[in-house]
Amino acid sequence: MIILQVSNIFFEITLIVILASFFSIVFRFLKQPPILAYILTGIIIGPFGNLQLQSGEFLRTLGALGVAFLLFMIGLELKFSDLKSVGRVSLITGISQIVFTSVIGYFISLVLGFSQIASLYIAIALTFSSTIIIVKLLSDKKDLQSLYGKIAVGFLLVQDFFAILLLIFLSSFSQGTASVESILFSLIKGVLLFGAILFLSKNVFPQILDKIATSSETLFLFSIAWVLGLSALIASPPLGFSIEIGGFLAGLALANSSENFEIIGKVKSLRDFFITIFFVLLGMTLSFTSASSVLLPIIIFSAFILIGNPIIVMVIMGLLGFRKRTSFLAGLTVAQISEFSLIVVFLGQKVGHLSNEVVSLVTAVGIITFAVSTYMILNGDRLYKLLSPILGIFERRKTTKEHIGDLDGINDHVVLIGVNRMGRSILDALLEHKQSVLVVDFNPDIIKDLRNRKVKNLFGDISDLEIQERAQLEDAKLVISTVPDMEDNMSLIAGLKRMKNGPKVVVVANDNREEEELYKAGANYVIQPHVLSGKHVAHLIKTDSLFRS
Repeated sequence: MIILQVSNIFFEITLIVILASFFSIVFRFLKQPPILAYILTGIIIGPFGNLQLQSGEFLRTLGALGVAFLLFMIGLELKFSDLKSVGRVSLITGISQIVFTSVIGYFISLVLGFSQIASLYIAIALTFSSTIIIVKLLSDKKDLQSLYGKIAVGFLLVQDFFAILLLIFLSSFSQGTASVESILFSLIKGVLLFGAILFLSKNVFPQILDKIATSSETLFLFSIAWVLGLSALIASPPLGFSIEIGGFLAGLALANSSENFEIIGKVKSLRDFFITIFFVLLGMTLSFTSASSVLLPIIIFSAFILIGNPIIVMVIMGLLGFRKRTSFLAGLTVAQISEFSLIVVFLGQKVGHLSNEVVSLVTAVGIITFAVSTYMILNGDRLYKLLSPILGIFERRKTTKEHIGDLDGINDHVVLIGVNRMGRSILDALLEHKQSVLVVDFNPDIIKDLRNRKVKNLFGDISDLEIQERAQLEDAKLVISTVPDMEDNMSLIAGLKRMKNGPKVVVVANDNREEEELYKAGANYVIQPHVLSGKHVAHLIKTDSLFRS
């Protein structure tokens, strides 16, 4: 009997992993987040395949571990110090967006006939956006260090913080209907726990991890033991919180250690496996009979997330004095719901607040918004160019947050696009040769440094037509782009070639194929940084420079 039970578990996990792997590959080609592949796997096993898995309770335990590890990773990566340059605007935008989205979502739910408690859950689910998906997409676009990227990550962290508070609140209902006193007591316990964890994070765990980090295996086992042990303690009757809260606090406790990135690298695969199980089980619980009965709400809520949420962010950032392009691109990052949204409604169903119909509704909205918003974010620059004429209503006449710069009288200059590590070396060489230089960059920290050095600069993206005009490219003698984005470089070359006496242009390629295409488009010189680095090291070897004492 035991052998048969183990065999069932093995077969069911194998089935889940094979299907999830297959659909992940398919969705990768479609440039869609893997969460959709996992939910689709659950739909095929459950509603479509109608397979009755015998190991449901065991798989639900694995799914719960996935959520705990997901929050553990979020806690590990929570670095508010990285957001100093945009902290205030991220906080204002994040809180304002939470308030407006939740209030509007709540009243839409009531109008559509949902109960007050269901409307509250739906409104909360619509409020949060996916930090994991957005960071991945911004990283792929190489926009994490841009102004809108930093602001977006900032207000997504604000959302995550409120989501954690919400999970603490929901934990009050884990033992049944909660009174006001028990809710307040839970919140007090939560504040004390946060305080204790922050103390341990700064004063205890860095020293412990420094001593055990000499062994990679020991560090990994300690990390797993810590997250499981603390989660079990947090979920015990005396404290009464969920294991999800335990996972987040476990990560927060280790966030200040110098080994946190090593732990992230080691735990990531484990998290991915368990969270796959969670989203597969979520897909299995979907009822298409229920979903069909709420088809109109699914369409309305999806439209609200895809269109209404970005508008809310654009209005807020416009009032704060940001240009329409920055507001628009930041707004696109909230055009989907979050993993937290699915976790919240899942917990709401677990404590008896929500029906399967509402869970199916929110999951369907998640599927639609995950899919559509991915394409919106990846093609944000194209969408901006298309919608730019009507986006002026979200921009104040005088933008106060983005100082573009005074460039009167600039002529016969070199335009340097991007002052990353290679760009900085180029800038130093140009200044040493007394060249008139204009730097274009979208990293606010770099722009601040350039202003301190009295270097002429433009804050923005060269793909922005307004930035191109202000850079006075027609009057430049040379344009150097260190940005490794093929689409941006092709667009830049095309624009320069349309000028009668356009400047020479130097661009960066990632490989031989891109180099060939850039030359065909009209680039005067194409750089492959890794090739140049290799040639430089080879030169040092041939001249014995590396072997001299």
